[in-house]
Amino acid sequence: MPPSIRPFDRSAPLGFWMATSLVVGNMIGSGIFLLPAALAPLGADNLPAWILTAGGAITLAVAFGELSRAVPGAGGPYAYTREAFGDLAGFTVAWGYWVSVWVGNAAIATAAVGYVGEFVPWMTESPGHTAMATLSFVWALTLVNCLGVRAAGWVQGVTTVLKLLPILAAVALLVFRLPSMTWPGATHTHFTLGGTAAAATLTLWAMLGLESATVPADKIRDAARTVPRATVWGTLFTSVLSAAACGAVLLLVPATRLAASSVPFAELVRDAWGPHAARLVSLFAAVSALGALNGWILLQGELPRAMARDGLFAKSFAKTSARGTPVVALVATSGLVTILVLLNLHRSLVSVFTFFVLLATTATLVAYLASMLALLRLRNRTRASPSLLGPTALGVLACLGAVYSIGALLGAGMEAVFWGVALLLAGLPLFFILRRRRAA
Repeated sequence: MPPSIRPFDRSAPLGFWMATSLVVGNMIGSGIFLLPAALAPLGADNLPAWILTAGGAITLAVAFGELSRAVPGAGGPYAYTREAFGDLAGFTVAWGYWVSVWVGNAAIATAAVGYVGEFVPWMTESPGHTAMATLSFVWALTLVNCLGVRAAGWVQGVTTVLKLLPILAAVALLVFRLPSMTWPGATHTHFTLGGTAAAATLTLWAMLGLESATVPADKIRDAARTVPRATVWGTLFTSVLSAAACGAVLLLVPATRLAASSVPFAELVRDAWGPHAARLVSLFAAVSALGALNGWILLQGELPRAMARDGLFAKSFAKTSARGTPVVALVATSGLVTILVLLNLHRSLVSVFTFFVLLATTATLVAYLASMLALLRLRNRTRASPSLLGPTALGVLACLGAVYSIGALLGAGMEAVFWGVALLLAGLPLFFILRRRRAA
């Protein structure tokens, strides 16, 4: 089982603010800056959709906080599932989640190239240029993470602050214009079940990553207290801010313009402060994507390190440098990202991004569902540290999180579910090979 950690380790490189930055930074990536354009045709259905998504995300965040108390140590969804259901279930979830992380990294890096391409057109002139730029971002931030968790944490903190600036500007414009606000050009102003479901599926992408602080938990100071607080507060902050910022764009920019725009936040800022401010928003969007990429690269090394430490992955992935960094895991995983990008060299930037997101989202939802089932099984364990919630409340919380995860999976569509199942099954041969080697 995952090893316990000391209750308070002052030598751990990540404190509360860095752990919260990891959660917020990983959640606010490339998706939030494109989301209003996708939500524009859905009109009034956005309100119940955001309420549903925020409620589901906060439920999951509280559940992950409780799991981090019950199962201390690194690994996140993998550690919780393994503790509850054994090696095979733990490996299956970890495999899917790990693949979703580095596939998602390819998507985020691709989106970052699209934003930076506004200033450096060379990057998007051809698929080959896009691939080269994408891999440059991936390997530059891999190097940052190889320098140590503290270095990656500082990069995450700085980029999180910078990425919040255009989002806060959008919220400020909404508050300023609230007294005279109207909905210009909305396609409909009544609620529909189908529209709400569609909007909720889209807004879910902005909430993925809420579990980020649970994966490197053994590198967080006072993890038993810090991880739950960072997870819940980071998710709550991101949910409210994302909903308010998207609402500002949807309410203040005509829906017909939004639907045709690839830079919806820039449209809002252009109307208020001119074209130079709009270009600045594109720059902040690029910073946002790169900040998210930095945080997810941290996780792409930490997860296989935790698996290898437990004997469920190649032993070399458990090795760390003098700075405590899993260099082999980081470099090997970025190598897989490189192969994935090169294999999709013939695709356009948008189609590459869409394909990567499809795989990453489905696998992440499977990990969420498995974690909720693990909480349902582990809620009565007496060795878990004290919680404000009793076993019954934890059971209700786990059921709500599981229902939300299943609903989100169904909302993602059958194609996404098919690819998710195929991805999970692809890891099973590796599990049995590794188990045979351990038994030999």
